[in-house]
Amino acid sequence: MDVANLERADAFTTADGSTIRELFGPATTNAANQSLAEATLAPSQSTQRHYHRRAEEIYYITHGAGHMEIDGVERDVAPGDAILIPPGAWHQITATSAEPLRLLCCCSPPYSHDDTYFA
Repeated sequence: MDVANLERADAFTTADGSTIRELFGPATTNAANQSLAEATLAPSQSTQRHYHRRAEEIYYITHGAGHMEIDGVERDVAPGDAILIPPGAWHQITATSAEPLRLLCCCSPPYSHDDTYFA
């Protein structure tokens, strides 16, 4: 049985600029087909607008508030919101509250710097 703990996960910065702690993924566990990580953005911080050719992502907001953009469609997001990001969709999220924005990010196939593309 694989069990991960967020408080024991090492933090690193992804290619889009967010700080993440990966719970499951090929780099940290036996998960081969998906990854799960918590991403954190400081107040007013944005990820760099990007897309993934292969990965489908789901963001689940746990703390703070943000502004999400996917292929030109924009919406404010808050705790409890889940956002589907299809492969190939340009996207960016910005922290809009006074506290950090924290979200769970599930990717299938697993997150890879090599599958992150910028303009």
